[in-house]
Amino acid sequence: MTIKKIPQSSRHLAIASSDIQCAATTVETWIVWNANGVATTQLFQMDKSYGADGMVVRNDIASIKDVKGKKVAASAPGTAPYFTLSWFLKKNGLSVKDVSLVTLEPAAAAQAFIAGQNDAAMTYEPYLSAVREKPEAGKIIATTLDYPMVMDTFGCTPKFIAENEAAVKALAKSYFDAVDMIKADQAKSYEIMGADVKQSGEQFGNSAKYLRWQDKEAADLLLAIGVIKQIPDLSKLADTRFIQ
Repeated sequence: MTIKKIPQSSRHLAIASSDIQCAATTVETWIVWNANGVATTQLFQMDKSYGADGMVVRNDIASIKDVKGKKVAASAPGTAPYFTLSWFLKKNGLSVKDVSLVTLEPAAAAQAFIAGQNDAAMTYEPYLSAVREKPEAGKIIATTLDYPMVMDTFGCTPKFIAENEAAVKALAKSYFDAVDMIKADQAKSYEIMGADVKQSGEQFGNSAKYLRWQDKEAADLLLAIGVIKQIPDLSKLADTRFIQ
């Protein structure tokens, strides 16, 4: 297999054009893709966020409710950061219409925030820790520890699965082999993964501690905020045959 780094906001376009056949993304994103005609099926869970995704704000902002009317940096609609923002706001009696959105990907959102731009930002690890290390710039006001709703899964197009069942089974096995390696030799595993995101093994480990290797409510919120026009058949979003 060939791994391609593609921003979450563009992955569905790559699948629709057959440039890629499989992807890793968050559970609610699969709902968006299928609702918009990009047929995909989840195969296995990769991780669940335990504080790896969050909202950073200036130090004078006391609560999420206080971001009303403020500039908030987040990825485009249909992405995990946008969904996370929508979820956090909904749980605090607000919506995305109550804030001024600035479209930035997680790394750029964190960098801009540290540089003094925008009142708040949605980002995730390892960029969330970059803000954590700059308390003078601001603070992390909420993460998925406070609002557990982000889960990463891996999936492929139904056509690819049907035509390549042996390869899909092997791919799923390889993922779980990697998880076993993390358990057996965490230091070496973190060095390998850290190198891919230009971090040391120790730095990657500090970010990874916020991860641990959703449901109809997610679809309802996506519908309410206009990311999807109708809820797809959720029963067809996952195929667990390849998890053994």
